[in-house]
Amino acid sequence: MTARQDVQQADVPAICKSCEARQDGLCGAFNARQLAELAKASSRHEVPAGTELPDGTYSNLLSGVVKLTRNLSDGRQQIVGFHFAPDFLGRPFEAKKPIRAEALTNVALCSFPKAIIDRMANEMPELGRLLLKHTLNELDEARDWMAALGRKTASEKVASFLLMVARNTDPAHHPASPISFDLPLTRTDIADFLGLTIETVSRELSRLRSDGTIRIVNKRQISLASMAQLEERCGD
Repeated sequence: MTARQDVQQADVPAICKSCEARQDGLCGAFNARQLAELAKASSRHEVPAGTELPDGTYSNLLSGVVKLTRNLSDGRQQIVGFHFAPDFLGRPFEAKKPIRAEALTNVALCSFPKAIIDRMANEMPELGRLLLKHTLNELDEARDWMAALGRKTASEKVASFLLMVARNTDPAHHPASPISFDLPLTRTDIADFLGLTIETVSRELSRLRSDGTIRIVNKRQISLASMAQLEERCGD
């Protein structure tokens, strides 16, 4: 590291230095001065599971899982996506049909006013590109799930869901290595998201366990010998 880089690193606010969102999330686009400005306006807080996240702010998700839902006119609710750490929460423009964000597990957030990020996005082409990349990644994920929900078998849907959770639990995990994780959803919610019945989800989980693809430690904890083995069951 050069002397100039040492100085720049020293100027980074202490709270930001070890933050995962700075390394892999939106804040990676900011220099030390901009991080200092953002840190003064930001607040770190924890939100208990089941709490709806308010509009009007942007946040970095530091830990936990957030679910995105749409309410239909007759009151029914559909899960349309998830956020995992260190995802960025919020959208630059007003949504015609708002998406409701709810803490699926206990979550930790670093939140800041929209006005600051909107101003910085106008001043920093790199930040604008990151926001666009974030949006396009969400679009790609939505298209992948459209294909999965429309064409995959029940077994492939359940395997794809488990693989999504495993990958987001530890993005740097080697596919051939064992991994354990807790399911953030109940089987009822999994069935809702995948368009299946609870009985079908339970049956497919049992099949994956019987053939050795997964090990169910308890109702929520899943253990994999390898993500690569599960990937083979996804039909991609």
